[in-house]
Amino acid sequence: MGIISKSRKKSPWIMHYDCTSCNGCDIETLACLTPMYDAERLGIVNVGNPKHADILLVTGSANKRNSQVLKNIYNQMPNPKCVVAIGACACTGGIFRECYNVLGGIENVIPVDVFVPGCCAKPEAIIDGIVQAIGKLDEKAELMKNEDK
Repeated sequence: MGIISKSRKKSPWIMHYDCTSCNGCDIETLACLTPMYDAERLGIVNVGNPKHADILLVTGSANKRNSQVLKNIYNQMPNPKCVVAIGACACTGGIFRECYNVLGGIENVIPVDVFVPGCCAKPEAIIDGIVQAIGKLDEKAELMKNEDK
């Protein structure tokens, strides 16, 4: 196992993007970083630049206005990368899925690796989703390594 793989597993960097959520899931996502839940004990670091992120956390439903921004953020992230959809809105469009400008869940815009359901999702579930994404990152890194051979 290379040094990059070890560092990615022990210290995944996350980036959070809010796609028009009601802020319930945003508050719970940020609560994961507070001392009460302390996601940093798992090495999880919140970054503001997609070029540094391994995992993209998305809250809220995708719509016509934010879909291009979401695609741009996703495309700027280096491979391997994972996307975690947090909350009912990000997973399915939630209560807004019938609105004229809502495209539904974010899987209609970018590929999603882990779904964290709930309205709003609990911090424990969000941390569990991030841990699942770390496992998927390892799988993707292994696939990339095998493709290079």
